[in-house]
Amino acid sequence: MTGNSPDQPGAAPAYAAAGSRYYPVFVAVFTALVIISNVTATKGVAFGPIITDGGFIVFPLTYVIGDVLSEVYGFKAARRAILLGFAMNALAAAAFWVTVALPAADFYENQEHLENIVGAYTQLIVAGMAGFLVGQTLNAWTLVAIKARTKEKHLWARLIGSTAVGQLGDTVVFCAIAAGAIGISTFRDFAVYLVLGLIYKTSVEVVLLPVTYQAIGYVKRHEPSYQPA
Repeated sequence: MTGNSPDQPGAAPAYAAAGSRYYPVFVAVFTALVIISNVTATKGVAFGPIITDGGFIVFPLTYVIGDVLSEVYGFKAARRAILLGFAMNALAAAAFWVTVALPAADFYENQEHLENIVGAYTQLIVAGMAGFLVGQTLNAWTLVAIKARTKEKHLWARLIGSTAVGQLGDTVVFCAIAAGAIGISTFRDFAVYLVLGLIYKTSVEVVLLPVTYQAIGYVKRHEPSYQPA
């Protein structure tokens, strides 16, 4: 056990060692989803009056994986994945800007379009990384704090409670910075973007709760270092 939960009275909840075989797989998928969602978020999307961005496609899945990491491996292991995702996003942004600065070939006609996308991506990277750090950290801490009291019981409460807290922090921070990057200029559109984004991302996690349950149960059963308290 890693023993990396917040201090609480009574026996410590169980966690698997972060060096176990499934941990790096979850971290790799987690990091890839964060980068993909930031790229797709450069496009503002409207379904009638509903305003969002392309990141809605995969971003909620990062919280599903974040829940698995926090529940099975604990806060420190989840935080390690969050910081790695943050670093890889920064590397992606730097690589894009270096690509923009490189001299274009005579036959390349999309330099201006690339600059526009990279410019929007950079603002979204700042928004995404700020929201990501706040939201995922709150999500992980809340889940682990609840687990310290409930141990192996009431997994649904940990998942829903941590999602509500994490998504609130993430969505408020992200939308406040990202709105301008995707062309949102009125308070009404911003309010719709914020509220619907929060409702959508939280709802997706609730709908995916059975999947999250199965993933957590599978990893707990197959991680040799996980021993339920």
